[in-house]
Amino acid sequence: FIYVPCPHTAEVLADALLECMFEWNLDRKLSTLTVDNCSTNDSMIAIVLDKICSSSLMLDGRLFHMRCCAHILNLVVRDGLEVIKKSIEKIRYSVAFWLGTQKREEKFLEAARQLRVPTSKMLELDCKTRWNSTYSMLKTAMIYKDVFPRLKH
Repeated sequence: FIYVPCPHTAEVLADALLECMFEWNLDRKLSTLTVDNCSTNDSMIAIVLDKICSSSLMLDGRLFHMRCCAHILNLVVRDGLEVIKKSIEKIRYSVAFWLGTQKREEKFLEAARQLRVPTSKMLELDCKTRWNSTYSMLKTAMIYKDVFPRLKH
């Protein structure tokens, strides 16, 4: 890792990247550069391509800029979650309520047992900034979908 001074403009990022590429003799060995979808990266890639020998790149650098698939997936999932935001918030509120005290949690589990819903996997509250935890919360809440309507807050 190297320190990159602020501000993280396209020029500053390109300079830092180029310095490392030349110092480590990577400028003629790269085929792609994978970055997230930040617009600064688009400009940075253009600067880097301008400063390195594009003839050593596949298709003269037309494939040099690779967008991070994980970042794209994250953006797609976040957009999808935004569509069902109100439903997620209702489920989150209910899960938080039933996990809020030991007594409520016991009442919830007792209702599940009465309905013969397996209780091997307990409710879990998500972290709003981590969509995979929201997925886990929803998946677990689905197990108990028949329990929630039986209980009143």
